[in-house]
Amino acid sequence: MMIQNPILKGFNPDPCIIRALDTYYIAVSSFEWLPGVRVYQSQDLAHWEHCTDILTDQIDLRGNPKNCSIWAPQLSYADNLFYLLYTDVKSTKRPFKDVHNFVITAPTIQGPWSETVYLNSSGFDPSLFHDEDGRKWLLNALWDYRMLESNKSSGIVMQEYDSRQQRLIGEPVKIFDCTPLKKTEAPHIYKHNGYYYLITAEGGTGTGHAVTVARSKQIDGPYEVDPQNPMLTSRDQPQYPLQCAGHGSLVQTPAGEWYMAHLCTRPVEGKYAILGRETALQQVYWNDAGWLRLTAGGHTPQLEVPAPKGTFSAQQEQGYIFEDFFEGPALDKTWNTLRILADDSWCSLSQRPGYLRMRAGESIQSLFQHHVLAIRQTDHHFRVETALEYQPGSYLQMAGLLLYLNEEDYLYAYVSYEESVGKVLRMMRCEANSFTLVPQVIKLQDDLPVHLAVEVQATHGQFYYGVGDEPAWKRLFEMQDISFLSGGFTGNFVGIAAHDMQQFQGSYADFSHFLYHGKDHL
Repeated sequence: MMIQNPILKGFNPDPCIIRALDTYYIAVSSFEWLPGVRVYQSQDLAHWEHCTDILTDQIDLRGNPKNCSIWAPQLSYADNLFYLLYTDVKSTKRPFKDVHNFVITAPTIQGPWSETVYLNSSGFDPSLFHDEDGRKWLLNALWDYRMLESNKSSGIVMQEYDSRQQRLIGEPVKIFDCTPLKKTEAPHIYKHNGYYYLITAEGGTGTGHAVTVARSKQIDGPYEVDPQNPMLTSRDQPQYPLQCAGHGSLVQTPAGEWYMAHLCTRPVEGKYAILGRETALQQVYWNDAGWLRLTAGGHTPQLEVPAPKGTFSAQQEQGYIFEDFFEGPALDKTWNTLRILADDSWCSLSQRPGYLRMRAGESIQSLFQHHVLAIRQTDHHFRVETALEYQPGSYLQMAGLLLYLNEEDYLYAYVSYEESVGKVLRMMRCEANSFTLVPQVIKLQDDLPVHLAVEVQATHGQFYYGVGDEPAWKRLFEMQDISFLSGGFTGNFVGIAAHDMQQFQGSYADFSHFLYHGKDHL
């Protein structure tokens, strides 16, 4: 049986894989999207499902710039507890990096999770190693603003963590300097056959990304780098389907097999990673010299890998389906919001049963109160449909359907109001922070629901609209190039939103449904 890569499609970067209580878990970065730290689970490494999201409170991301917020979560299991470490990134403006590292614990992956414990701010990508003697060690990338290069990751630092006192003790010790690949981050330590193995990401998270492995007999070093470093990369194969391979973590099966989860991208036309950074899985082994190697040989990530022994059926390639008719009582866990959590004050399933009532927030470029619900784009070809009832009375009020990478890159088909026309349908586009308002305006009838759809094929998207209960779909303006909805640390999202720049929450839109059909279900 073979597992097809990637195993987690769409925006699912920086995977940390563990096996605990006979279940495999992968936690991924969520950046400015909430709930934070998405977790997937599997019984066999081949079939994965969304399990939970951990950061559902005690988190405030308002004002955080794009590509910041929740980075590189690390899951571990010890002392009958799950430990989660994560970074909240407040700024990446050079030469400094304002980051804060935290730890929380829970008896089960579903919680309840403890109060947040602050650790340090010297760098990002924290992880916790539980040694055999009961001591615990915090590792993180060390940021040195004095370095002349743009990326100022100078290596890996370690400090002891006292779980009883819930604080760091002793002094931090730098245990690893960068290799010539530089940009060292994402440290994980594993103990195997008497060695401490330090696995890091190097080369940056773009096309130069790689997994570096080093080892030492002592936890604080010195660490010897794998003579065939990098252990995993696609940096030397720019046309290969899986790019940006790096940021690895290890797991062992009950049968003694080893696998590495890692980050990757699948650029369209070799250039546009619209789906963002995804998670892949590689089968690995320890060679006679004690170094980690791909079972397939070399250091290139494989498009398919052998499933663990005893796996009943292989992972099947298929398009994703998500359908929500807002029947409640709680919002489906698939949804994501930007920097603020969804709550009944602006996102209600009870105020009009059978509908999602979204009270309008700040503008589409707001870093504070942007009222949007969105899901990850997981397919290169998909169609989304929705319908809304909305009665704007100003050009400053709008609601509709959007493709959204970040506040500088988006496409938005929206219902609004023009003084000389009345209720209208319009489109706006922002590419690389350059805003364009499509000049065409479509007049709408006041009392009828408006249906909106978008169909995406690779780097192009066509929006559609219809009016009434059984609409006849019409093209909404010309087809749009969406190749610009790529890059950065997140992938593209598709969702619904409402904005009111005249009066905050001064208007609301009622959405009746949201349907996402991936390519195999069109």
